Amino acid sequence: MIDITHKPTTLREATAQAVVRVSAQATMDAVLQRTVPKGDVFEMARAAGLLGVKRTPDLLPDCHPIPIEHARVDYRTEGLDIIIEMTVRTIYRTGVEVEAMHGASVVALTMYDMLKPIDKGIEVLHLRLLAKKGGKSSFTDRHRGGLRALVVICSDTVAAGRKEDKAGKAISERLRAAGVDVVGEVVIPDEKDRIQAEVRRAVDGAVDLVLFTGGTGLSVRDVTPEALLPLFDREIPGVAEAVRAHGQQRTPYAMLSRGVAGVVGRTIVLALPGSTRGAVESMDAVFPALLHAFLIMGGGRHD
Repeated sequence: MIDITHKPTTLREATAQAVVRVSAQATMDAVLQRTVPKGDVFEMARAAGLLGVKRTPDLLPDCHPIPIEHARVDYRTEGLDIIIEMTVRTIYRTGVEVEAMHGASVVALTMYDMLKPIDKGIEVLHLRLLAKKGGKSSFTDRHRGGLRALVVICSDTVAAGRKEDKAGKAISERLRAAGVDVVGEVVIPDEKDRIQAEVRRAVDGAVDLVLFTGGTGLSVRDVTPEALLPLFDREIPGVAEAVRAHGQQRTPYAMLSRGVAGVVGRTIVLALPGSTRGAVESMDAVFPALLHAFLIMGGGRHD
């Protein structure tokens, strides 16, 4: 199955539709009056559809098992059509579109099976997804384009040429994937004055985002938080909390990270871990949702 461990856990919802068309008004009357010989078509099909939702990963090889936390079947009739809508909700890392569509199809097939003894002209039509929400696509804000970011690698060893930077490049890649223009990658040693100078330079240069990687641990040379906190006009504690919570699900050492986030003027500044894996997981935790901040602050510096 596809790896979804990098995805954030969010509320997911999907609604699917199927249509069962009978060939005679007498069949529809039997359904509505609950006189079909095999039993109450609506209630039997509803029960089958709920089981279908739960059993979806048992039948589709690449479908992840999901904790289904709500499922609902709604019916309406139009002429000779019975319109089925299946809604499924969960809080998980992947969506429930397939579960909703599978449930709707099982409802429709159950109706077909129950009605075929009294109507040989039944059709199952139009299985389709009506709506979905949740996941990153729901949190990709319609913010103004042209947001600009600077990536700063804080590392004595990288600055001295003894180690190759990978974390900064990974951050830049994810920023571009989120539609943010990366204006530069700067490597500096773990020194407070250099860290603060990069922030001031970015603010003066109308950069919207500054992302630091490195210097958030507990060694003597890890001073990135101490350098940034005095510069913040306002701290954004929820961002750092989200990064640590996301990381804690993957390694217990995430609790040792001292990453911070805040606003300097209208520039958002983040301090992320220095390891490539830590940087990547941190970006997965907060992007693209973090870009919502620019709507709150007025759409970005370039309005």
